[in-house]
Amino acid sequence: MADVVQPDSNSLQIPGENASTPSSPATARSECSIMPLTPSPSPRVEVRPKMACPFSVVVAIDFGTTSSGYAFSFTQDSEAIHMMKRWEGGDPGVANQKSPTCLLLTPEVRFHSFGFAARDFYHDLDPEEARHWLYFDKFKMKIHSTSDLTMETELEAVNGRRVRAIEVFAHALHFFREHALKEVKDQSSSVLEGEEIRWVITVPAVWRQPAKQFMREAAYLAGLVSPDCPEQLLIALEPEAASIYCRKLRLHQVIDLSVQPLTNGFDLDGSRPFDSSFRQAREQLRRSRHSRTFLVESGTGELWSELQTGDRYVVADCGGGTVDLTVHQIEQPQGTLKELYKASGGPYGAVGVDLAFEAMLCQIFGEDFIQSFKAKRPAAWVDLTIAFEARKRTASPGRANALNISLPFSFIDYYKRHRGQSVEAALRRSNMNIVKWSSQGMLRLTQEAMNELFQPTIINIVKHIEELMAKPEVRGVRFLFLVGGFAESPMLQRAVQKALGRTCRIIIPHDVGLTILKGAVLFGLDPTVVRVRRCPLTYGVGVLNRFVEGRHPRDKLLVKDGREWCTDILDRFVSVDQSVALGEAVRRSYTPARLGQRKIIINIYCSATDDVTYISDPGVRKCGTITLDLPEPLPPAGAAARGGGGGGGGGPERREIRATMQFGDTEIKVTAVDIMSGRSVRASIDFLSN
Repeated sequence: MADVVQPDSNSLQIPGENASTPSSPATARSECSIMPLTPSPSPRVEVRPKMACPFSVVVAIDFGTTSSGYAFSFTQDSEAIHMMKRWEGGDPGVANQKSPTCLLLTPEVRFHSFGFAARDFYHDLDPEEARHWLYFDKFKMKIHSTSDLTMETELEAVNGRRVRAIEVFAHALHFFREHALKEVKDQSSSVLEGEEIRWVITVPAVWRQPAKQFMREAAYLAGLVSPDCPEQLLIALEPEAASIYCRKLRLHQVIDLSVQPLTNGFDLDGSRPFDSSFRQAREQLRRSRHSRTFLVESGTGELWSELQTGDRYVVADCGGGTVDLTVHQIEQPQGTLKELYKASGGPYGAVGVDLAFEAMLCQIFGEDFIQSFKAKRPAAWVDLTIAFEARKRTASPGRANALNISLPFSFIDYYKRHRGQSVEAALRRSNMNIVKWSSQGMLRLTQEAMNELFQPTIINIVKHIEELMAKPEVRGVRFLFLVGGFAESPMLQRAVQKALGRTCRIIIPHDVGLTILKGAVLFGLDPTVVRVRRCPLTYGVGVLNRFVEGRHPRDKLLVKDGREWCTDILDRFVSVDQSVALGEAVRRSYTPARLGQRKIIINIYCSATDDVTYISDPGVRKCGTITLDLPEPLPPAGAAARGGGGGGGGGPERREIRATMQFGDTEIKVTAVDIMSGRSVRASIDFLSN
């Protein structure tokens, strides 16, 4: 059992599970067998951020909910961003520079295919055989919605079988690794070694630390980089990557929705639907895509005449699963970015429209039937969702005619056998007048039906943007960039334009679906471009402070060697929405509680608010641990003569371990050093083991 070191200051680390504590009116929470040498929060130390390591190439993977892709750039020619090869297969009329995020595993749970290949192979399987294959799509949302994410979290395939989520993500990342490496090597004039490649993976800004660490662990498992070289992998925040790219756009590379006045969804002259100019621009973009190389001009001031140093703008990343909002200001003189308000958002992506369509089918045909059909005919269900996805893209507010959704023959046949009547009879019985039946075997969704499917998700998005724009830190922002796959939807464009077009300029890049991917490459080339970020949460550790009668509650009292201590006090590292510069550090010093101790474990707590005092307050939760692996201490000069060592005695030669935590990056990082010997201490931070 470890002994608790007698404190010599007003602040003491709470003892750990293996520490022996005296009996007292309060039971100390498990923390770690250490005490801090620093009695109060030490001042943050400005650390100059490291410049980008000498990698030869940067490969970015935009891992989306509905579609994914990769791009790369050689550092010797960093103005050229090379897009991934066009994919075989895909939907007619869709530029397939990204692949659907779907994975197919064999019945033996081995990798088979990803993207269009997975979708098409699964479609062609015999219905009985398909029930044994494991098909995953839109699985990224599970990571966002799981509150207790761990390495053992499971995902459910379409057929109901479960697989560890980390393996599913690793399979997908390994697929991109193989394709990207082949393409990079084909275009490289020299032989590239693995350590010459920097990888970047995008994640939503609203993801918390466990989800970010999960993606990093999946990348290690996929073989992108080794855990021994963590700096080879960067986690990029999706709206931040989009912002990095958007700040470099020229006027001819964007659509400005604010200059298109609306009258009931039409231009003022009534001659064409509101979204026609965007469609014309999209056609122009398609015609220009003969080359997969895009030039990104350097510099800031001369690039987009409307966006200048000092300007503030909002980026709304409207993706398949989430909507992420970030607010940036371009700083002088280098044109770096400063985050003005903490990233916000939620699960308001295009998947919400898909879920509304499924709910509509349940209302018409019965939830029990839909669940049975999904279980018994999983491949046919996937076909139905693909058919809806293709038609969903064409929905627009000015459309007069209905949208036709093809029902698979197996759906029509299964319903007749399951219910004893036709799907047409089911439609009549449901009294849902906004959905009609076509004799060609199609559901005809009227404009009113499409509005019903889109509106709940769009209302959430607009409301969230409006709430952000009303914040004091954001008020007066002149520009709103809409990016992400869902930003291509004329339904969303019109709603945002109608709500916000008079207060700010609404800008959509021509290559709206590739904005994040290109920005992620730019981030990998220069990770210091975002100089200041805002903390999404309050982080700290639990400590003991001197007990003050009347200020501290009696149930927090701990008596040790005749001295009174207050337990469970939250020692803040950073506060929610606090500005933290890149490289800015928080330092704490700790000493082992006993001689020969080889590990220090510190529990980290977080809260969505700053109005907390104790780690037991409502809303405060344990979110991770810092582990310091202690090497054998080196005996100081004259230690034998003094009869002391570098261990955990109570004298002045107590061993000091100084931990440095950085909160200004996209991930929280920790390093540590043994002050007496000057040697680095192996330090790690874990958010997945709770």
